[in-house]
Amino acid sequence: MQTREYGRTGKHVSIIGFGGMRFTDDDDESVRAILRASELGINYFDTAPHYCRDRSEDIFGKAFASFTRPFYVSTKSSIGDEKNADEVRRRAELSLKRLGVSKIHFFHMWCIMNWDHFQKVIAPGGPYDGAAILKKEGLIDHIVFSTHANGDEIRRMCETNRFEGVLLGYNLFNHSNRFDGILAAQENTMGVAVMNPLGGGMIPAAQSQLQFLPEHDDETVVQAALRFVVSEPGVTLALVGMSTVAQVEENAKVGDRITRPDPERVARIKRKYGEFGEAYCTACKYCLPCPAQINIPNLLSCLNRQRVGLEKEAGMFYEFFKKTGKTDFIPASACADCGICEERCTQHLPIRAQLREVTRLFESDNQSQ
Repeated sequence: MQTREYGRTGKHVSIIGFGGMRFTDDDDESVRAILRASELGINYFDTAPHYCRDRSEDIFGKAFASFTRPFYVSTKSSIGDEKNADEVRRRAELSLKRLGVSKIHFFHMWCIMNWDHFQKVIAPGGPYDGAAILKKEGLIDHIVFSTHANGDEIRRMCETNRFEGVLLGYNLFNHSNRFDGILAAQENTMGVAVMNPLGGGMIPAAQSQLQFLPEHDDETVVQAALRFVVSEPGVTLALVGMSTVAQVEENAKVGDRITRPDPERVARIKRKYGEFGEAYCTACKYCLPCPAQINIPNLLSCLNRQRVGLEKEAGMFYEFFKKTGKTDFIPASACADCGICEERCTQHLPIRAQLREVTRLFESDNQSQ
């Protein structure tokens, strides 16, 4: 497994990191996947409070107890839950207990949505100050932040010189939205961890339509998409949500092949991908709850599949959601056009317009017209 130095921290992390957001209900299988990742050289493990119904940190803790190799752990604190320094301390102490570790190597100020949100995080007596105290005490090694802001705002955040790294979303489906943020981090010698490198599961779902991406006979679409991310100069590692040993073994192969950033590879893949466009929902669910009770991520997942050419699967997904929702299913046409979802959206998607497209494509009255 290849490693890269994370910014100016002196820590060399595997270019494929283990994301702990997508564990199944089988804790034993999840632990086996984590242990297998360590065996294959993955040494960066990312989690957060509330992931997997608030089980993710505990699952990692079970696995870490059996580790024999050095590793780095990343977890997070959200201003929505921890508004001041004291609350950040309580959060960090709980994470340390759950993870069974003596320190958190990378502690994220979590889910910063825009510049105004960032300023609240770094305000005197706020979450950042709490993390700084914990760093002085040796309970945290590095203070970093995760963000869903656009590239211009991420640049402003990086240029404050308060943080040693950033976690942001970057993949084939949204590669231009935060690219300036990656450049800014690189210019400021910051580490860059990438979340959603597989588009929130969209790339694996659309493999039949993305067969033009692999550049080697033994390369899968998923591996090609991961190589696109870690070949980008400025990217330190890609965090991949994994829950099975098979997923770990497939993804780890990428880390065995990539030896350096490759801007020519990135440019080639961007050219190949160009026809697909961007603005795909990654099902992060930050848009919820909807005042009209619409399950926006479910409906937009149908639209995602329609847009990449999986029309049959898109229709099947829509009917599945409609059937399983029963009386609780709210169609896209119930949208009141309030715009609250777009204010919350981590990718700044035109959700209302996309819901109108769902209505046009999938609601029976419209399909028959």
